[in-house]
Amino acid sequence: MGIRMAEIKDKIIKFINQRYNAAPEYLWRRYPTYCIFRHASNNKWFALIGNVPRKTFGLGGDGDVDIINLKTDNADFLCGVRGIFPAYHMNKTKWVSVLLDGTVTVQNVQKLIEMSYELTV
Repeated sequence: MGIRMAEIKDKIIKFINQRYNAAPEYLWRRYPTYCIFRHASNNKWFALIGNVPRKTFGLGGDGDVDIINLKTDNADFLCGVRGIFPAYHMNKTKWVSVLLDGTVTVQNVQKLIEMSYELTV
C-alpha cells in the first residue's frame, strides 16, 4: 500500500500544481514530508499534505497514512464518508482530513480540493 499511497500523493501534488499553479511549500524542518498549498493572491492555505500514524484516525495496522487537509463547509456530513475524518491538527468544524491511500478516489479528492480552493479565495 505504501507505493500506492506515494503514487496517489504524487498525483494530487501534480493536480494542484497544474490546476492552481501552486507549488508545494515545505515549511517545517521537524516535518519534512508535510507541505502546504496556498493562493498566490492572498497567501491563504487551501491544502496541507502530511502523513500521520494510522492510529490517529482509529485505523488498524502499523505505520503512517498520507492525508490531505482541506477546508469545507460540510465537515459534519463529510466526516460520515469512509476515508474522511475531522481534520488532523486543524479546525475540525471547517477542515477535514482525507486519506490518500485509495479509500477516497483521486477524482473525489480533486473535487474536495476544488471546494477548499474556492472557500479560501
